[in-house]
This record gives sequence, C-alpha cells and structure tokens, in this order.
Amino acid sequence: MSDVNKSVQKWHASFRKATDFDSWGQLVEAIDEYQILARQLQKEVQTPSSKDFSEEQKKTLGKIATCLEMRGASLQCSAQAKDEFKLEDLKTLENIILDILTYNKEFPFDVQPVPSRKILAPGEEENLELEGEEDPAAGHGSVDTFSPRAPGTLLPQLPSEPGMTLLTITIEKIGLKDAGQCIDPYMTISIKDVNGVDLNPVQDTPVASRKEDTFIHFNVDVEVQKHVEKLPKGAAIFFEFKHYKPKKRFTSTKCFSFMELDEIKPGPIVIELYKKPTDFKRKKLQLLTKKPLYLHLHQTLQKDS
Repeated sequence: MSDVNKSVQKWHASFRKATDFDSWGQLVEAIDEYQILARQLQKEVQTPSSKDFSEEQKKTLGKIATCLEMRGASLQCSAQAKDEFKLEDLKTLENIILDILTYNKEFPFDVQPVPSRKILAPGEEENLELEGEEDPAAGHGSVDTFSPRAPGTLLPQLPSEPGMTLLTITIEKIGLKDAGQCIDPYMTISIKDVNGVDLNPVQDTPVASRKEDTFIHFNVDVEVQKHVEKLPKGAAIFFEFKHYKPKKRFTSTKCFSFMELDEIKPGPIVIELYKKPTDFKRKKLQLLTKKPLYLHLHQTLQKDS
C-alpha cells in the first residue's frame, strides 16, 4: 500500500473512531478526536512540499477539517445552538475521505477551509515542542501595545431572570516572567463540569491591550453564559493563556488557571497559574512557577430580584 493510501486509511479510521464516540455520547473523547483529525488534515493541506494531493483535493481536505471543527464546536455548545453541525451531516463526509483521490463532485456543504493559523488539538503541542527557559528579565521595565487582532468571540450578557444571578468576570491582567516575549496573547474562557465536559460555549478574548513589566493587561469583561444558581456542583471556570509562536506557526497554550464555585463572590480575586496541558479534571495540577505571578480578576454579580 502506498504512503498516500496509508494516510487515507489512517484518516478514515480516525474519522470512524470520532463519530463512534459521538454516537455513544462520549463527547469529550469525540471532540478530541475531531480536533486531532482536523489538525492532521490541515497539516497535509498546509505543507507546500506535499505533492501527494492536487490543489483541489487539498481544498476538499481543508473543507472536511472545517466540518470536523464545526461538529466539535457544536458538541461544546447547547443542543439548541443556532449553527449546530449535526452528526448525520458529518457522516456524509466518510466516503469523501475514502475516495479523496478520485472525488470530483461539489462539496456538500458551503464551508471554507480552516485558516492556516489555528490552535492545536488538546495536548498535541506537547509532542511538538518543549518550553525553553526564557530570559526572566525579558520585558522588564518595558511598556508596549499589541497589534490588532480579530475581536475575539466574547458573548453578550444573558437576559436577566427573577431570582437568578448574572456573573461578569473582568480579566484585568496576568503576571508572567516573560511577558515581553508573548506574541498576540489572548485568553480562552470555558466552564467545565467535574468531568471536564463543557457546560457553555467557549469564549476567546481579543488580544491583550498592552504589556508592562511582567504583566500583560487585558481589561476585558467576560459574561458567564450560565446563571450562577444553575452551575452544577463541582464545576469550574477555566482561563487558558494562549500566544502565537512564529517559529512553530501555531498558537500555544502557555498556562492556565481556574476558579471554583466557592470563589464566586463580588470584588477582586487573584488566582494561581498552572503548567500546561490544561487539566480540566483538576487531577494533576502543577504550579507554573514558584514566583508570585498570578491572574488578576474582578467579579461583578447582578441579581434580578
């Protein structure tokens, strides 16, 4: 079997594994598999030296990657999500993967290939790089602003409900020893249950507003997409700090932090930073550094009586 056919068979096996997880209701596993396969297809599409597939075939592979990401995003959102991409729709792509070398029909969905600069699947970046020791003095004494970026994916405040509390979290700043070296830094905010399953749509902030000494300043409001009273026991709000690595050409998670339900109270809060990969189940936490560097937040609670 040729290397090309081996790749196609590998992708098909991964696709079947992901859709099986999806069918069985194993959503965390399905999302991971969808994201990993999407990155594998993207890698093929974005490798200029690859001659195994024609440009048209690469375009089709890129569109399949988009559909995989859309299905993964649907699983992270509520079942009523307006832009939900259904499992039955995704399964229609199975034969396209198998027949990619001869496929010449119009793609069944009106989508575009995923842009080249995307976040890697959970844990995948750990296989590609080791965080080097950075200069602890980097950025010290400097003040700088970041280049404009897409405005993030922050969502508006929920409608008020009698007796229910709305939570707004202002991300003020994060302390990092190498703050001056971070390119296009932003935060991803998610709410997970005790098993690490998403309870809300995941939100990204815009790129940070400025850096100063060992701090990166955000000063953005994040509207939690669930009333406080509806958050289940054991849930936590996660904050993942991400930045772009030009040499690797991908966006990497540098560290993460989280807030548990008993920490939801009005006013400022400072929380510790942990080493990647993000541990949504909070089983094996390792502090990022022994230095006193934290994520600085401010909480606003609003109750409709």
